[in-house]
Amino acid sequence: MGKARIVLDSATCDDPEFFDVTKHTDLPRETSSCYSSALFDRDSGFSMSAELRSNFLRTQIENDLAKGQVSELVTRFPPEPNGFLHIGHAKSIAVNFGLAEQFGGRCHLRFDDTNPEKESQEFIDSIQEDVRWLGFEWSGEVRHASDYFEQFYEWALYLIEKGMAYVCDLSPEEAREYRGTLTEPGKNSPYRDRSAEENRSLFCRMRAGEYADGERVLRAKIDMASPNINLRDPILYRIRHATHHQTGDQWPIYPTYDFAHGQGDAVEGVTHSICTLEFEDHRPLYDWFIKHLPVPHAPRQIEFARLNTSYTVTSKRKLKQLVDEGIVSGWDDPRMPTIAGLRRRGYPAEAIRHFCEEVGTSRSDSLVDVAMLESAVRDRLNKFAPRAMCVMSPVRVELTNLLVPLQLSVQNHPSDSSFGHRELTMNSALLIDRDDFREQANKHFKRLVLGKRVRLRGSVVIEAESCDKDENGNVTTIYARCVTQEAGLDPEDGIKPKGVIHWVCASTAIPAVVRRYDRLFCTPEPGRSENLLDVINPHSLTILDDVMVEPALRDANPEAVFQFEREGYFVADRFDHVSEKPVFNLVIGLRDTWSDKNV
Repeated sequence: MGKARIVLDSATCDDPEFFDVTKHTDLPRETSSCYSSALFDRDSGFSMSAELRSNFLRTQIENDLAKGQVSELVTRFPPEPNGFLHIGHAKSIAVNFGLAEQFGGRCHLRFDDTNPEKESQEFIDSIQEDVRWLGFEWSGEVRHASDYFEQFYEWALYLIEKGMAYVCDLSPEEAREYRGTLTEPGKNSPYRDRSAEENRSLFCRMRAGEYADGERVLRAKIDMASPNINLRDPILYRIRHATHHQTGDQWPIYPTYDFAHGQGDAVEGVTHSICTLEFEDHRPLYDWFIKHLPVPHAPRQIEFARLNTSYTVTSKRKLKQLVDEGIVSGWDDPRMPTIAGLRRRGYPAEAIRHFCEEVGTSRSDSLVDVAMLESAVRDRLNKFAPRAMCVMSPVRVELTNLLVPLQLSVQNHPSDSSFGHRELTMNSALLIDRDDFREQANKHFKRLVLGKRVRLRGSVVIEAESCDKDENGNVTTIYARCVTQEAGLDPEDGIKPKGVIHWVCASTAIPAVVRRYDRLFCTPEPGRSENLLDVINPHSLTILDDVMVEPALRDANPEAVFQFEREGYFVADRFDHVSEKPVFNLVIGLRDTWSDKNV
C-alpha cells in the first residue's frame, strides 16, 4: 500500500469534523471525455455530440442495470445548507440529476442539515432556486437529513446494543492524541469497554440534554489500528444545544455527516451515492454502517473528481471570508463563483450545464481553465443575445448637413432574422464613444479621424471636419458631415469608410450605470496563497455612471442579456435594474482579452 497524507485544509473540506485521508495508491484513475463526434445543436447554440460517450459512472450504472442489481436508478444531491452553491456544486448537480435524466431514473434533493449552528433557511431557499435555475427538478418533496433523525437515533441505539458503539468522554484534544497518526496506530479510549447498558443510559441522557456541548460523544467501535483513520472509532453523535431550522429545540444531539449520509441514502432507496473524490476514504465507513445496521436498502457509493477551475476558490470558508470582509457585496456578487453570482453576472444556465458536460466525468483531479467556461458563455450569448448600442464615455457629434431626422430600421441580430428589427431615430446631435475619435491617427486606427470617414452602425457614412475643446484640451464637440443620406449606401465618390462605430441619439438616449466585472483573482490558483486578500484583482470591478444607451433598454427585463455593439455582453442586473436608472453588468467581453493582457 502506498503512503498516505492527511488533508485538513478547509479549502478541500468545509466541515472541521471531516477528517480526509487522500491515499496515493497504484489504483488506476479512469478518465474519459463526455462526447464523441461533434455536431452543432441549433437550439442550444453549442457543439454537441452525436452520441454520449460512456464515462466510468455511466458504464457502471449501465452494468448494474443490465445485471438486474438495480431496477431503477436513484441518485441524490445532498448539499449542506451552510452557504451558497458554487461552480463545483453545479458539476455535482449536473452529474447526479443528469444521470437520472439519461437513465429515466430519479434524483432526490436532500439537505445535509446536521450542523444547525452554521445552517439557515436562507441557504436552503437559495439552493433550491439554484437547482431549478440550472434546469433540474428533483423527484418528490425536498428531503432533509433531519427528517430521519428519529430513525438515526434508533440505529445508534441498535449499534450500542450490539456492542458496536460507545459513549466517550475524551475531550477533543485527548481524542486527537488517541487517534494516532498515519505511521502510528491509535489507542483505545479508556471508555471503549463500557457496557451496553451504561452506554445506552448515557446516550439517552445525551438526548435528554443533560450534558454540555462537547462533554460526551457517541463513537462507533471499529478499529483504532486501522490504516484508514476514518475507521478509528469515528464520532456518530455530538452534543450541540442549538436551535435547528427544521426541528427547533427538539434535539440537543446531532449525527455526524458520516453517520447520516449512508443511512439517509438507505432510507430513500438511493441506488448510487455519487460523491466527489474527497469521500473516497470515507467509503469503507459508509459500507461499514450499511453492513452492520438493519437498513432497508444497500446503496453503492462511487466517487468522481470534483470540478476545480482556475482563478477561482470554492472553499465555503474562503468564500465566506470574501463576504464577511466586504471584498464582495454578498454571496451573489457577480465576481463570486457561486451559482447565484454567475446568474447575476449573466452567465446562462445552459452555458454552465454545457461547460460541466464538456469538462467530462473522471477520477483524475485537475485544474480546468476558467476560459473554457467563459468560452461556453460567449458561444451561447453570441447566438441568443440581441444587439443594442451603448456609449460608455460619450462625446457629442454634430452632423452639420443633416436637416431632417432619419428613421432607421436596425437588425436586432446580424445573422438571425427571427430576432426582428428595432426602429431608431437619428438626428443631427449624436453621442459616440470618446475613444472612437482622434484628431490625427495612423492607418491602423479604423475609427473617426478629422478628414476621414466611418460608417455609423446601421446608418450613414460621416466624415469628421473639426472639433471643439475645453480649456484642458479635451474634445467637447465633434463636427461632421453626412457623406451619404441613406443607411447602407456607399459614398458616390467611391471613397469608402475605414470602419464602423456605434452611436446613440443625444436627444433620446438614456443614462445608465454599467458595472464592468473582471476576474476576482489575479493568479490561477488563489487557494494556494497564504493570504487570499494578497491575490485579489484590484480591477475586478469598475463602475461607469455616465453611460448612455438606446431608449428601449430602459424597459429591459431584469436578467435580459444584450450584446452592446463592439463592447461585450451585458445583463440587466437582476435586482438593481429599474427603468428610472438602468443598471447593466458586464457578462463577458467579445473575446478573451485576459489571455492577451497576461501573456
